Amino acid sequence: MNKSTGQPLARYAAWKRVGDMVYMSGVIAVDPQAGRVIERFDDLPEQVRRELGETGELSVDIFQAPALVQSWFVLDRIRQLAEEAGGSMDDVFKLVQYFTDLRDYPLYNRVRRMFYPGEPPVSTVVEVSGMLPSRAVRIEVEATAYIPLARPGATTPSSS
Repeated sequence: MNKSTGQPLARYAAWKRVGDMVYMSGVIAVDPQAGRVIERFDDLPEQVRRELGETGELSVDIFQAPALVQSWFVLDRIRQLAEEAGGSMDDVFKLVQYFTDLRDYPLYNRVRRMFYPGEPPVSTVVEVSGMLPSRAVRIEVEATAYIPLARPGATTPSSS
């Protein structure tokens, strides 16, 4: 596994290749170096904060930041995992999205368009009562990608 993307929080693979298919475990917004849930705009690079619509107004940002920031962090992590496997976000064709509050979905969907400006992936949305490791986690996404082994750069988890 690539150290830049961190290790999963428990004993499981972040992704696994089965032939030309790459299955990614559910991704949550946890900073692997700091060991904490990402919830604030200042947890992200300044350019991303602007793209997400940070206003600088506490009364607005405090309500929107958790969903926007976690959405971006999770989708960017999926992008990184796809790249580790030798692909890109264009190869990720299915997302299963879990929310502790479906009212976060419109903000998430806005962020997802940043990663899929054209045709969106196949999608399932589920509301759940909670996620590990804490109640601060609002969004989890698992992904499936088609990345042919014959493609230059395609890898398996043990060879990355």
